[in-house]
Amino acid sequence: MEDEVLIIENLEKIYSGGVHAVRGVSFKVRKGESVAIIGSSGSGKSTVLRCINRLIEPTLGVIKLNGEVINNPLANVNEIRAKIGMVFQSFELFSHLKVLENITLGLRHVRGMNKEEAEKIALEVLERVDMLDRIDAYPGNLSGGQKQRVAIARSLAMHPEVILFDEPTSALDPELIGSVLQTIRGLADEGMTMVIVTHEINFARDVADRIIYMDKGIIAEEGPSDIIENPKTERLKEFLSAMDDE
Repeated sequence: MEDEVLIIENLEKIYSGGVHAVRGVSFKVRKGESVAIIGSSGSGKSTVLRCINRLIEPTLGVIKLNGEVINNPLANVNEIRAKIGMVFQSFELFSHLKVLENITLGLRHVRGMNKEEAEKIALEVLERVDMLDRIDAYPGNLSGGQKQRVAIARSLAMHPEVILFDEPTSALDPELIGSVLQTIRGLADEGMTMVIVTHEINFARDVADRIIYMDKGIIAEEGPSDIIENPKTERLKEFLSAMDDE
């Protein structure tokens, strides 16, 4: 289909030591679609994201962005990461830079913008995530939720084709999770193309257009968000039951 932004075909990842983390994973993401990937720890969810963003190299398989194969030696990794934003569970902000500087750094050094152009975009995206009043703060003076919203703004500033979220709330205290989920929910409403690895099952159900359940490196079930209420496989039923018991 013409509106398929991201295509993953037969992705495999075998780590040194023989750990087969991802086994023949294939899926597609359409423009404006939000896809949530759920599953137990060690199921391969984050490995898939890191392969897409070229943080690690897949052992086998093809990754395409707008029809272009991006996991080949000739692909420009910096350009790929500008087109495919990544929001980490650990924020990955530069502690010695103020909020505004964290946002403008990539715009100036990757996009080649001057200071004025970069700051204009930075202020726009910080307003979108409700962090405009903290532009002069250092990350060490922000709460976890505020750091994550700055990290989201940093990705938005690059105008990516897709944003990948790797457990964006797992490092947050419970009282801080809501603001970050609200920000991501707002992006979904705006039509941002997103792939979200999350352990927040209710959030996945409410925000995602489609849910992928991974187990032991494979896609064990995939479908619209109502598979949370009506799982077809015993694997997913057992996973959801275990999550309810936590």
